[in-house]
Order: sequence, then structure tokens, then C-alpha cells
Amino acid sequence: MTALVVYESMYGSTRAVAEAVGEGLREGRVPVRVVEVGALTSGPEHGALPDDVTLLVVGGPTHAFGMSRESTRADAARDATEAGVVSTGPGVREWLDGLHLPERLPVAAFDTKVAKPMLPGSAAKAAAKRLRALGGRPVTPPHSFKVLGKTEGLVDGELDEARSWGKGLAVATALP
Repeated sequence: MTALVVYESMYGSTRAVAEAVGEGLREGRVPVRVVEVGALTSGPEHGALPDDVTLLVVGGPTHAFGMSRESTRADAARDATEAGVVSTGPGVREWLDGLHLPERLPVAAFDTKVAKPMLPGSAAKAAAKRLRALGGRPVTPPHSFKVLGKTEGLVDGELDEARSWGKGLAVATALP
């Protein structure tokens, strides 16, 4: 089994969660690659997963009640510090639009979402819905990890929660 964790991140919180999910999968003895979505949206492999992927985990920030789009990513870039944003090209939404999945591939989705005020909508739920439509088999419900605000980072304990969630994915995909 090999897991692929694909993420989109603006200010680094979603990247940190993706890396922690990867650590949890490794703790569960699952080989894993954690990849920023921009690395998959260009080149000859666009739209196809590597042949060895047996679990796909997709994560991104919640923007305007769902997955980011070009306009919300532009807004994020304007709000960024001097360091800029992590993901500068097409996002998870666009990548999923061109993706071809093996039938019944185990999949999972997560997002980062502002803790307060608690607003409706979830990039994870939207991504999970698209993954199901592509023929993926969800192994767990979509999961939201909380951030303090747009650029303020993760709520305390969320990286531990992400590692635990990743380890749970390893267990869930190992079951017959």
C-alpha cells in the first residue's frame, strides 16, 4: 500500500496538516508521499495517479464555503505576508476536475477552516463529493482542522489531531 497526500495551502497551515497526516500514515506503517497540488497539475502525469497509489488523501483550505477557486486564491495572495502563498498555481478543485481514478480507490479528504466564527461550508466535504463522483471509495468522513484565522496558524493541538487522523487512515485502509 502507498498513500498519496495531495494538498493546496495558502499560508502554510494546510501544508502543515498534510505533513502531519503523512506522519500518521507512516506511524501506521503506510509508505506515503506528501505533494503540493502544483506538482501534479503540470507535466505528462496530469490527470493520472502513479500506479503504486492505493490511498489518495486530498486536502485544502476552505474558501468562500468550499474549495478554493482562482478568485479566492488571488484574494489570499493579496492578503499574504511578504513570504507569499504556498500554492501559487491551480488548486485542488482544478486538479480534481482533470483527475482519473481507478475504480473504488480508497480516498479521504480534509480541510482547514477558521474556528471562529464557525461558518457553513467545507472544502473537505466538496472534495469528498468529487472523489466519490470519480469512483473513489471513502474510508472515513471528511475532516476539518481548525485555524485561528486566515494567517494566524492552526489552533493548538490540531497537528496532533492530524497525525492521529492519518494513523486512523492507515488502520481503516488495512481492513478488508
